[in-house]
Amino acid sequence: MALRGLAHSGPNSRGPSEEVVAAAEERRAPAVVPVGAVREDDEEDDGRGRGLLRWDGFSAWLHCVCVVGFDLELGQAVEVIYPQHSKLTDKEKTNICYLSFPDSNSGCLGDTQFCFRFRQSSGRRVSLHCLLDQFDKDLPVYLKKDPAYFYGYVYFRQVRDKTLKRGYFQKIAPEYFEKSEPYLEAACNDVDQWPAPVPGKTLHLPIMGVVMKVRIPTCHDKPGTTQIVQLTQQANTHISVILPTVHEVDLFRCFCPVFLHSQMLWELVLLGEPLVVMAPSPSESSETVLALINCISPLKYVSDFRPYFTIHDSEFKEYTTRTQAPPSVILGVTNPFFAKTLQHWPHIIRIGDLKPAGEIPKQVKVKKLKNLKTLDSKPGVYTSYKPYLNRDEEIIKQLQKVLIVSSFKGVQQKRPSEAQSVILRRYFLELTQSFIIPLERYVASLMPLQKSISPWKSPPQLRQFLPEEFMKTLEKTGPQLTSRIKGDWIGLYRHFLKSPNFDGWFKTRRKEMTQKLEALHLEALCEEDLLLWTQKHTEVETVDLVLKLKNKLLQADREHLPVKPETMEKLRTHIDAIIFALPEDLQGILLKTGMT
Repeated sequence: MALRGLAHSGPNSRGPSEEVVAAAEERRAPAVVPVGAVREDDEEDDGRGRGLLRWDGFSAWLHCVCVVGFDLELGQAVEVIYPQHSKLTDKEKTNICYLSFPDSNSGCLGDTQFCFRFRQSSGRRVSLHCLLDQFDKDLPVYLKKDPAYFYGYVYFRQVRDKTLKRGYFQKIAPEYFEKSEPYLEAACNDVDQWPAPVPGKTLHLPIMGVVMKVRIPTCHDKPGTTQIVQLTQQANTHISVILPTVHEVDLFRCFCPVFLHSQMLWELVLLGEPLVVMAPSPSESSETVLALINCISPLKYVSDFRPYFTIHDSEFKEYTTRTQAPPSVILGVTNPFFAKTLQHWPHIIRIGDLKPAGEIPKQVKVKKLKNLKTLDSKPGVYTSYKPYLNRDEEIIKQLQKVLIVSSFKGVQQKRPSEAQSVILRRYFLELTQSFIIPLERYVASLMPLQKSISPWKSPPQLRQFLPEEFMKTLEKTGPQLTSRIKGDWIGLYRHFLKSPNFDGWFKTRRKEMTQKLEALHLEALCEEDLLLWTQKHTEVETVDLVLKLKNKLLQADREHLPVKPETMEKLRTHIDAIIFALPEDLQGILLKTGMT
């Protein structure tokens, strides 16, 4: 059982007895932070060298698993939440109920897997797991925790049953229905025994007789490289499943119907434009939305996105109102009602059924929005957007060349979808890097010189980001140095500087550089003879210095400043030396004084 298959549900083509198992998660790369209260009497030693509370291990990965039932008269309701102490508000339960059921028009016979995302209720308790915050700093920016949202992962199976009124029986999570709650509890107990989700480590995750081998990426990984977990030459018999990636979808399969327009879609996502994906099922809609936000990686898509969005969503009115411009959000929908409700949105992708791996469907065309009247309209990209950049014909030729000649027998065979995805992912990465490198170079120039950092003054401020000053740098150090694509790069940058994605990117970079200045300031303090300084100043000034140095240590620890351990230790030594040079009465006070 894969992790993303732990959330289970049933459809809106409802029989009289439908049941669902759905997992709600808090995004933390694949790791998740707990939000429910944990009972004090559940404390135990888990044998892994950690004194953990009961369910702490589980909460590091998942928030909860829900069993959702549907009755023709009563409607859907969350029947079981596991672990039982997990907290969900009524509003959150309602969202889970509706988002766990495909729309009735989807006709999801057989097995269907998809995911959804919705806002957490305000006023939730802050995570009890501060340790996970430590792991968060080592994650790539696009995989960092997302405490404002829950993520649900759904597995659904529907088979025909003529004995039921609606003609269907939803048999979801066969093991759960065969063995009932004890099986669910056993699976959750297995998750509770998993190691912590440490980025960069190869993890073995056992669940109900299956062992998954996985590695969570780190911010230190080279962009575009996937640290694929490989088996050693000697067969490792206890490993059942190797997951080469924890967050990437089959990019080529999702972009396949529209790859002629993939560069235009990259621009729309980069600029944070309102975008709707109309698909025949939640599986197609969620995969395509995830592929879209992934195409600007390693840049983080900071606006809202909903892999599967329904008319019952708590933000439905907010996102469909015509009284204001559509918000910066990507929605994945399947209900025909949205064809009219979202007709005023500027960019709509209408896709058909995604083809099996390796098959190239007929390419859709860019069409005018006025031609999209119903969900039955032909597949296409409905927009009046004119791309800033000229289309890269080389990548199109590469992707169209799906037939290759075998070097052994001279026969033709289809290039694997995985290989096509690698080509497309590398293309998007190079495009994004060519765009972002000039911005990185300019922002780096806003950093004060190291020689301007004085231990006896506050760290200097970053210079202000001036758009016109940045534009002037593009003439000599623009994207033309690394990209063959021609077009209006200046216009694209001007548009991007007004977008939520730039705002999010620059806030992150500014925070990183400010923390670097704080770290350099700490290093400068450590190089000073602080004991000599105290001999030339009053006791009051010396006590003030000690308190400020303690606060510096606290800040470095709380904000995870990029300070070397030896620097921290050296500063502690300085503090101790200063304290023990003071009169005994002051020593006692300062040694007891915490970091204020």
